[in-house]
Amino acid sequence: MEHLKTIGRELAMGSQGGFGQTKEFLDLVKSIGEARSKAEEDRIVMQEIETLKKRIVEPDIPKRKMKEYIMRLVYVEMLGHDASFGYIYAVKMTHDDNLLLKRTGYLAVTLFLNEDHDLIILIVNTIQKDLKSDNYLVVCAALNAVCKLINEETIPAVLPQVVELLNHPKEAVRKKAVMALHRFHQRSPPSVSHLVPNFRKRLCDNDPGVMGATLYPLHDLIGVDASPYKDLVGSFVSILKQVTERRLPKSYEYHQMPAPFIQIRLLKNLELLGNGDKQASEHMYNVLGDIFRKCDSSTNIGNAVLYECICCVSSIYPNTKLLEAAATSISKFLKTDSHNLKYMGIDALGRVIKISPEIAEQHQLAVIDCLEVILYLKLQSVMNNMPTATCKAPFWNLLIWSTFNTSFTSHFFQYHQLLHSND
Repeated sequence: MEHLKTIGRELAMGSQGGFGQTKEFLDLVKSIGEARSKAEEDRIVMQEIETLKKRIVEPDIPKRKMKEYIMRLVYVEMLGHDASFGYIYAVKMTHDDNLLLKRTGYLAVTLFLNEDHDLIILIVNTIQKDLKSDNYLVVCAALNAVCKLINEETIPAVLPQVVELLNHPKEAVRKKAVMALHRFHQRSPPSVSHLVPNFRKRLCDNDPGVMGATLYPLHDLIGVDASPYKDLVGSFVSILKQVTERRLPKSYEYHQMPAPFIQIRLLKNLELLGNGDKQASEHMYNVLGDIFRKCDSSTNIGNAVLYECICCVSSIYPNTKLLEAAATSISKFLKTDSHNLKYMGIDALGRVIKISPEIAEQHQLAVIDCLEVILYLKLQSVMNNMPTATCKAPFWNLLIWSTFNTSFTSHFFQYHQLLHSND
C-alpha cells in the first residue's frame, strides 16, 4: 500500500508549469492508505468513482483539472475498479499539443486499453503524427503507446515511421524503436521478417542501451533458427568481453556489476548459438572463463550472472575447465544458507550432470541437506492444514525428531526405496 501511495503522489505531482498535485487528490491517496480493511478501501474508491462520473462530464473543464481527473481514474483502475466511463477522455488528451498533457494521456491509455479495444482506432492517427514530431519526448511517448496498443492489423500503419526512427539522433528514440519492432515481431513475425538486417545494424549502435535492446529480438530469431545467425558469435563474444572489462559507462553498473542484464542476455544468445556447435563454442570459452573468475558471488545479481553462465556452459560444446568452474560455483550455491540460492544450485546441477554425471557425486550430501529442508517445510504445510490437535500430534513428534536427527533423510530414502523396490 505504501508503494501505491508513492505512485499516486508521483502521478499527482506531474511536472513543471503549475500542473502539480491538489489537496483533494492527496487526501484521496491518504484516505486509501489509512483504510483499515478492503471493504473500507472499496467504499472510498466507489465514492471517488461517483464523484468523477459527475465532474468529468462538466462543460469547459480546465486542462489542469482534466489532467487531475485522468490521474484519479488511473488510481481507481490501479485499485482494481472499473473506470471505463473515462477512457475516452484519456484518448482525447493524447491529442493535446501540451507535452505534459499528451504524455499523461498516453500513460493513461496504455494502462486503460488493450490492443483489441474499440478505442484504439481513435489514437492511431495521433500516434502516426506524433512519431513524426520534432520533439523527441513526444516521439518516445508515441513509441511507448505503439509497444502496448498496436495490434497485428494496425502494424502496417505505423511500421514505416518506426523503421525510420532507428536512425534518429536521440538514443532513447532508437532504443524504443527497436523495442517497438521487437513487439511487432512477437505479434506478427511476417510483418518484420524483412527487417532482420536492421537489428544486426543496431547491434553495432554507439549507445549500449540501443545495443542491449537489440539483443532481445535477436534472441527470439535465434531461438527459431540459429543457423543464419552463427556469424554473430564473434560480435556477441566481443561485446561480452567489453562488458566484463568494464568498458561501458559506469551508469550501466548495478551493484558494482558491469551491465549485468546485458551480460545475461548475451549469455542466453550464446547458449543457443553454441548448442551442439564445437566451432562456435570454442570462440566462447575464454570469455566464459573470465566471467567465472571475475563475477562477484556476494550479490544476488552476481549470482544471477553466474547461474546464466552455468546454463550457457551446460548447453554449448563441453569444455572440461569450464565444467570444473561451473561445479565450483554450484558448490557455493548449495553451501549457502539462502534457500533461493540452494534451489538455483540444484537447478544448475541438474543441467550440468547431463553432460558430466561425475559432478553429481561431489554434491550428494548438499542435495540431501536441501531435501531435508524441503521435507521439513512440506511437513509443516501438511500440519497447518490439519483440523485438530489430535491429528497433528504424531506429525509434531516426527517434526521434532527430524529436527534433531540428521539421518532423517536417509531413513526417508530407505523407506521410499523399500516401497518401490518391486516397481
